[in-house]
Amino acid sequence: MHQSTLAIDGSPPVAAPAEAGWFPETLLNQTPFWRRAIGPAISIAMLVAAMTQMRSLDLRQIWSLLPTSPAFWLAMAAAYLVLPASEWMIYRRLWRLPARGIVPLLRKRISNEIVLGYSGELYFYSWARRHAHLVAAPFGAIKDVSILSAQVGNLVTLAMLVLAWPSFGLLGLGAHGREFLYSCAAIVAMSLPVMLFRRHLFTLPGAELRRIAAVHLVRIVAALLFTAIAWHEAAPEAALTWWVVLAALRQLLSRLPLLPNKDIAFAAVAVLLIGSHVDLAAMIAMTASVILCVHVVLGAALAATDLLLPDSKR
Repeated sequence: MHQSTLAIDGSPPVAAPAEAGWFPETLLNQTPFWRRAIGPAISIAMLVAAMTQMRSLDLRQIWSLLPTSPAFWLAMAAAYLVLPASEWMIYRRLWRLPARGIVPLLRKRISNEIVLGYSGELYFYSWARRHAHLVAAPFGAIKDVSILSAQVGNLVTLAMLVLAWPSFGLLGLGAHGREFLYSCAAIVAMSLPVMLFRRHLFTLPGAELRRIAAVHLVRIVAALLFTAIAWHEAAPEAALTWWVVLAALRQLLSRLPLLPNKDIAFAAVAVLLIGSHVDLAAMIAMTASVILCVHVVLGAALAATDLLLPDSKR
């Protein structure tokens, strides 16, 4: 079965702006071949990644663990779609993006998760440039939205650290306490340059940046809540409140870059909060496998469409 990852809100991990992997806009402008080749290249990579990851799935085991509750599937669908939906809202305001713009945003998320981090941003930039009737200069907006996503995620993590600080004794960090402190310092170090040089870094007006940051914040909270609801529907023995706490804790641990044994720490706290009667590892692995299955099926379908149909028909 596919091993679950800790990140559940869909936002980029802790990252400095320089780590975003942005392809220089000047190079793309001077070399039209790159703009034509990026989309097909990422589509082929998505097809290969989808076929490779499908081989790692134990479909029988996943099927045996699937809940029958409609609320579980609704919560999973909402948790999956909240990221592309929030980004569509952002770009709808910036570019008047039509409803069909949700498709490249879905591809962006899938590419980031099954191909390579930030490859989705590269694809979305290429898509926007090929649709110049929607937006003439997309680089600055995509850059700002991506940096703000990472920045808001970092700030939410710091806020959760402050709120959860009195309870960190439950995590059993032991000898890893130093790595935990280093992780906190790394988050601050990644966030501080963005705050100090924001006037030189961002392209969009300040009011627009604040609106985008607000959308990212709502998206992170919504993803946590939908994930907690899905877990509760899969294991209703524990109260929904505890699942919300666990979802927030899992998100917190996922963004601590230097802390080892995150899954072990999370499992230990989960047992303390909800007891050992729930097979937490199997349930989280099942939900992660459901998301991977959706990535694989949607990624293969969208990649095939991108390769077979011209832009005018997509």
